[in-house]
Amino acid sequence: MTLQEGQRVKLAADLRLTDPIEVSGTVIGILSLAADTAGTVEEVVQHLREDADVREYERLTSLLDSYGDAMPPESRKQLKEKIGALRPAWVAFQEQGPLVTVRVRFDNGLILDASPQDLYDPT
Repeated sequence: MTLQEGQRVKLAADLRLTDPIEVSGTVIGILSLAADTAGTVEEVVQHLREDADVREYERLTSLLDSYGDAMPPESRKQLKEKIGALRPAWVAFQEQGPLVTVRVRFDNGLILDASPQDLYDPT
């Protein structure tokens, strides 16, 4: 489920934001947000996670679709073999879907940007 702008959410689990903070050699604490801290989604961003194999698969299948009929049989066969070798990367890309990150303004005033939507539960 993709979150939407303006939607109320709460943290699904405790979230540690910093490592131990040290002042003058003394550890004074760790900054964390507690589970169930409520806020509002301000922005939703979808990122495609394409790698070189996925782009090459798209390029080669487009080439085959556009010019495959006009290619010599051996060239078409080699192209199909290359596409077949890249197919597992394409299938994995299709299964994973886009990475969705959100910007949330919590009721306490803290803003958490570019965080995965899986950190939140809708309220």
